[in-house]
Amino acid sequence: MTGTVVTIGNFDGVHAGHRQLCRQVVAAAQERGLRTAALTFYPHPLTVVAPARAPKLLTTIEEREALIREQGIEEVVVLPFTKDLARVTPEDFVERVLVGQLGARLVLVGSNFRFGHKHAGDACLLAELGKRHGYETRIVDVVKIRGRIVSSSGVRELIERGDVAMAGRMLERPHWLGGEVVSGHGIGSKQTVPTLNLRTEHEVLPASGVYITRTKDLDSARCWNSITNVGFRPTFNGDAMTIETFLLDPLTGESPKRIRVKFLRRVRDERKFENSEALKGQIFRDVSRAQAFFRRLARWTRRPLN
Repeated sequence: MTGTVVTIGNFDGVHAGHRQLCRQVVAAAQERGLRTAALTFYPHPLTVVAPARAPKLLTTIEEREALIREQGIEEVVVLPFTKDLARVTPEDFVERVLVGQLGARLVLVGSNFRFGHKHAGDACLLAELGKRHGYETRIVDVVKIRGRIVSSSGVRELIERGDVAMAGRMLERPHWLGGEVVSGHGIGSKQTVPTLNLRTEHEVLPASGVYITRTKDLDSARCWNSITNVGFRPTFNGDAMTIETFLLDPLTGESPKRIRVKFLRRVRDERKFENSEALKGQIFRDVSRAQAFFRRLARWTRRPLN
């Protein structure tokens, strides 16, 4: 069996640090003529061992797999995390999974890597066990952006306070929400501007406010520049969180049934207006700011947005 270069982690969001790990896995595998693999877990281990501390997730497991594969990883192994797995010792984990299942010849992990029952194993133990089982261990340094260590928890904090631009730097892609387009209250089409109302299962939502976004029809190749309001529609005394997107480009053909909204930059806080006309005027001012943003973006990059 051909050996494997492996990386291990939760990989939530597949941020810049995860991507560096994946890039080094691919480079090492090419040098040694080995396969590449990433081992991840679902559900998140904390949902099993400490549910009260389990984080909201940035990506679904399907998105996580796809993003890892985009980095050039050939095999993504999703290990179901159960109470039984939580009790596995570091030694058994290495023998049964890394060596027995994956045929590891080189394992790359971050410096804060922990594994096994009660997090008893760390990168040093992983390296010691490698000497017995015939694999090398390489520790990959953390990635810093503007002096901040990139981490999934740090990205979540940025998004939840509305700093989607910085979160995008750390993710090396925009944060997105995806899901079904559902019927709204009909207020936008009658009193302000028509919008696409998103129902999403994504757990990490941006802070209430208005954002410059890019919207994609998940059932076709259609994409639009857009602005999105996340919040409670205070002008209309809304009592439930909504995610409403107004397309800056003409919508031709059928209205999309499933969309992905990528958050590029925050425009302003959500606030209550005196009436629908005042809100409509503000929306048009938001549109002008978004259009100026996309014009600048078009000058900076030659690649088409998607």
